[in-house]
Amino acid sequence: PAAGDFAALLQGLLHRSAALEALGLLAVLVLAWLVSRAVRGRETAAGSIWFGERLVDGVLFPLLALLLAVAVRWGLNEHLISPVFAVAVPILMSLAVIRLVVKVLHRAFPSSSAMRVVERSISWLAWITVVAWITGLLPLVLRELDSVTWTLGSTRISVRNLLEGLLAAGLVLVLALWVSAALEARLLAGAEPGRADSLSVRKMAANALRALLMFIGLMLALSAAGIDLTALGVLGGALGVGLGFGLQKLAANYVSGFVILAERSMRIGDLVRVDNFEGRITDITTRYTKIRSINGRESLVPNEMMITQRIENLSLADNNMLLTTVVQVAYGTDVAALLPVLRDVVAGVPRVLAEPGPGVNLSAFAADGLELTFGFWIGDPENGQVNVRTDVNLAILAALNERGIEIPFPQRVVHAAARPSA
Repeated sequence: PAAGDFAALLQGLLHRSAALEALGLLAVLVLAWLVSRAVRGRETAAGSIWFGERLVDGVLFPLLALLLAVAVRWGLNEHLISPVFAVAVPILMSLAVIRLVVKVLHRAFPSSSAMRVVERSISWLAWITVVAWITGLLPLVLRELDSVTWTLGSTRISVRNLLEGLLAAGLVLVLALWVSAALEARLLAGAEPGRADSLSVRKMAANALRALLMFIGLMLALSAAGIDLTALGVLGGALGVGLGFGLQKLAANYVSGFVILAERSMRIGDLVRVDNFEGRITDITTRYTKIRSINGRESLVPNEMMITQRIENLSLADNNMLLTTVVQVAYGTDVAALLPVLRDVVAGVPRVLAEPGPGVNLSAFAADGLELTFGFWIGDPENGQVNVRTDVNLAILAALNERGIEIPFPQRVVHAAARPSA
């Protein structure tokens, strides 16, 4: 039967009316493209799920083309002779599903390499299904899958029911991911510029909303797969105890992430020091906190560590940071007259704050000279600390050279023992 259906398909595609129906299909595609372009307007959002990068690689275009093709096929069912639309409908359906799944997974997991494998697997599965549908093999395959059954309690389950349930469950989860990603983008886009606390609160709301939608999507997916949710009560209790011991660290990280965002002890944009790693918080997820150091390295710190260990938040009160540098001058230098001069020199360096102003102190009588310690404040530590300390040191060196003040180098007095006379 499958061979006969495929032969009839080829014969129908070679019919004289196939060219006219192909022109009708082309008109459907052009109309779908025009409607998609009109809906998008002048918006050119890169990576949009609806419109994609080039409009035709989004979800809206194949979905509109599918709806229009189905409408034309139903409207002209008695007048269609060649199976052009019968071939086009499953192809457009597969294209819409692939576009939806790939775009949503790419938006939800942008840096996951495993999602690339999932996307390719879904694409291959969808196109193989289309080929089986067009050639007439799909009903035979479904009939064979329906014949493989087993009994679970009083319920009869077949391989076909299981596969259909898994497909429905996957579709529900993809839709849940889509909605959560869209709502998260809308929440984060509304954050006030320069307000780290507003961004943190919105991030917390987005994480909680994603967790809620994924839970609802999981429940709907299990229901779509034919699993009785009432039977999960006892099983869920047993699994809860096991997972509570096995995944307690993971659960602690999730809870700690919500605690950090809720109490605002650390916010996105704060400069912190964790386990001798200093940097600025760039993101707080449900499992870890991302910290980027000044030299470009990034550290993923589990949220539990951010709660249980001592964390230095250098931005909790304000962004001002005290830096110090040390220099020595030769003994005999008029330090009392020199200190005000050097204080004014340091105050004139860019990025050094005037309030609180810099300070210069005679901190020690060193072995080789008088040790002067400079303390100065900066208000933008995210722009670097070594560079501003270099500017201060260069300004001090220029001032000392201008006044002929020597910076001493280590000197040692060597006493040679006299030789005993012969």
